[in-house]
Amino acid sequence: MKAAVLAAPRHVVVEEVAPPEPGPGEVLVRVRACGLNRADVIMASGAMHGARGGPGARLGLECAGEVAALGAGVTGLSVGDRVMGGTSGAFAEQVVLAAAQACPIPAGLDFATAATLPIALQTMHDAIVTNGGLQPGESVLIQGASSGVGLMGLQIARLLGAGTVIGTSTHPDRRARLGAFGADLALDTADPGWAEAAHAATGGVDLIIDQVSGGVFEGCMRAAAVRGRIVNVGRLGGQTGPFDFDLHALKRLRYIGVTFRTRTPAEVAEIVRRTRADLWPALEAGRLRLPVDRSFAFAQVSDALDHMRANRHFGKIVLTL
Repeated sequence: MKAAVLAAPRHVVVEEVAPPEPGPGEVLVRVRACGLNRADVIMASGAMHGARGGPGARLGLECAGEVAALGAGVTGLSVGDRVMGGTSGAFAEQVVLAAAQACPIPAGLDFATAATLPIALQTMHDAIVTNGGLQPGESVLIQGASSGVGLMGLQIARLLGAGTVIGTSTHPDRRARLGAFGADLALDTADPGWAEAAHAATGGVDLIIDQVSGGVFEGCMRAAAVRGRIVNVGRLGGQTGPFDFDLHALKRLRYIGVTFRTRTPAEVAEIVRRTRADLWPALEAGRLRLPVDRSFAFAQVSDALDHMRANRHFGKIVLTL
């Protein structure tokens, strides 16, 4: 079968590899579409080390397709079922998914759209609900809201009864589109007064989901309410930055870091379970969706990664097989 493999930093090739076989508790999926994520660009740059990075690593984190075979002990799924899920090495004609992470694709949803959803749904449910502890009526700010994950965060916050919902983007055309996904207010973090504007609109933001970090973090603290929560999901703006320890203490903030990289399979399965329990009815009703910015054929994986590096997209980039 064919898979996208890192041959050298920033040099991704599609080549023949041995097909996988499902083990106990796993399913083999015939992949029809894959969603791109920022982590794919980082991995393709060669900046991610260890078992998940370096020459020979297989790229991709999420996909959608049909169950082709069942591993021992799998129940509740059948060959031919349409599923979507997250797994390493997802940019391939076939992948193995843990059965607990293979989610049913709602009726009427095509594979390309389904492939945009697993990472965004799981990441933002985990950040907003499990770690952020959102309560109805609380205000929410999503940093980097025009990304696929950010747009999903806006929708989940609105779905779960948030009060004022704020999204940020440094691109004016993208800010103008955030309202359609649930934002009451769209702010530009390049504006020195953005944090004060967020605080004024809310009286202090209760929950901030930060996908940027770096230079915007102190602004997040200024925007936050006393006893507010800041969940660190991403570091697109830098992995280090100024930290006002006194402001952190004065506001009695909770700063929470999250990542999937250090989670066990059991922990990821629990995230999937919670996401399905809370969000699947809305997903099936069509209330949670992400726009596909552009679709590429699987052989064009390098072009798709370049498109993401250019940072001109709104929503998700998809590979189709």
